[in-house]
Amino acid sequence: MSLVALTDVVKRFGETVAVDSATFSIDRGEVVGFLGPNGAGKTTTMRLLTQYLEPDGGTISIDGLSIEDHPVELRRRIGYLPETNPLYRDMLAGEYITFMGRLRGMGASEIRARTDDVVAQTGIEAVYYRPINQLSKGYRQRVGLAQAILSQPEILILDEPTEGLDPNQRVEIRSLIRDVGTDRTVLLSTHVMQEVRKTCSRVVIINEGRIVADGSVDALVAGHGGARVIVELDAPADAAMEAMGDLPSVARADTLETDAGGRSRFAVEGASGEDPRPDISRLAAARGWPLWELHLAQASLEDLFHRLTAESAGPADETAEEPGREPPDAPSDEAPVEATEEGDG
Repeated sequence: MSLVALTDVVKRFGETVAVDSATFSIDRGEVVGFLGPNGAGKTTTMRLLTQYLEPDGGTISIDGLSIEDHPVELRRRIGYLPETNPLYRDMLAGEYITFMGRLRGMGASEIRARTDDVVAQTGIEAVYYRPINQLSKGYRQRVGLAQAILSQPEILILDEPTEGLDPNQRVEIRSLIRDVGTDRTVLLSTHVMQEVRKTCSRVVIINEGRIVADGSVDALVAGHGGARVIVELDAPADAAMEAMGDLPSVARADTLETDAGGRSRFAVEGASGEDPRPDISRLAAARGWPLWELHLAQASLEDLFHRLTAESAGPADETAEEPGREPPDAPSDEAPVEATEEGDG
């Protein structure tokens, strides 16, 4: 039995269907990447899982138990780090973690013991007694992750945990997620494909509220669409791109670069199950275009994501789905004051 299961889940905001018959499951111990363009329904789905929102249809269960029938028990089994990290910025980092433990009904001795563990695990010893409004965003994310794992949840839901971080901070938080996820089930929403490849065992892609792909990265890339081909021709770029786009074996052609001498490189995606190279070779010969390069390119998660989501035009900002709503324990998010120390998270 899967630990987390969504079946035909629907969520509407007025006339807008934010989540449309979403069905997927997560097994115990999996780290699953949850991908989709802005407005696709990622954050709404996560808020449904964490019970900040109620579904309008379908079922959500944890370990076989419906969240509708067992809300309090199942909420305790989930740790959540929202996209807008809900920190009380006038508190000290350690004070905030203790406060969140009390909100969750933990006893004083349990809070002390668990605080020692999560502070060490998330590497925030150096900022434990510092006001949150003096921390860099990297350290604020660490504090947010510390509160999310404080009650030892078996399920961890992370919504864009590296958004707005610099490259070094991204690496640190990604490593931290791998560490805290070794004995937990994790659902990770992100726009950074490198994080998915390095962190996740499986990917679920949502677009316009519907689940459009679900599986391992390798299986999804291999199983969707046709071959991806790199082409280099001595030909007018627009004419060549249009001609290749008209071939029955081609789903899409894009110009990569054109030099001053008129030579152009293209990325060509084959139609489903098709290798367009023979048709491209015949086209070049028929048009008298010298063909300098024609080879298969390794497909990527980025290619798959683009193929499955590029044609849609969802809402620009998913957070606009439910104006003004914050998770119940989330304070206002006043402007941060970055710490000036180098290497500060």
